[in-house]
Amino acid sequence: MANAGVQLLGFVLALIGLIGIITATIMVEWKASSYTGDNIITAQAMYEGLWQSCASQSTGQVQCKVYDSLLKLPANVQGTRGLMLSSIVLCIISILVAVIGMKCTTVMSEQPELKDKVALSGGVVLIIAGLLALVGTSWFGHNVAQEFYNPLTPTNSRYEFGRALYVGWAAATLVIIGGAFLCCHCSNQDSGPARRYPQSQAPGGKNYV
Repeated sequence: MANAGVQLLGFVLALIGLIGIITATIMVEWKASSYTGDNIITAQAMYEGLWQSCASQSTGQVQCKVYDSLLKLPANVQGTRGLMLSSIVLCIISILVAVIGMKCTTVMSEQPELKDKVALSGGVVLIIAGLLALVGTSWFGHNVAQEFYNPLTPTNSRYEFGRALYVGWAAATLVIIGGAFLCCHCSNQDSGPARRYPQSQAPGGKNYV
């Protein structure tokens, strides 16, 4: 039971990471309008997410518009959608699997070896899910940075990283760390039979190990 606490910590981190990935996926601030430049005076802020775009007025009024067509969306938006949704599904499945394999639960307690393998498989899938979310957010952020530094992009049309990217990066990291903790296993049993060394006999007839 030495690593039960580590598994519990990994489960908690993975659960927090799952909530963060879901939050980042539904957030609209994946990229926010940039205010770089000397002569830019605007009364509104523009935000774009995976599902809709919003305009926030200086009066506090916010207007959002859901994307009309999936086929008209850029490839990075479509790909990031798929990666984030896949990450969420894998996180949910792996967390349910990890609950069965954790040492602090009584399920399959009569089969400790199989229970450890279940926890290990849950941790591995969690790491994969975290990597999917990390790839999705990094891909989207790379495109935002590429468009920002593109000299052909008008100054008024440049965007910067939104808060959803930072939430997604942090959540993906938590899921990966949580999965790694769930993969940790320190066996309480000896790794094998005790090693025997040949005995040497002294001239006096005594045996020395």
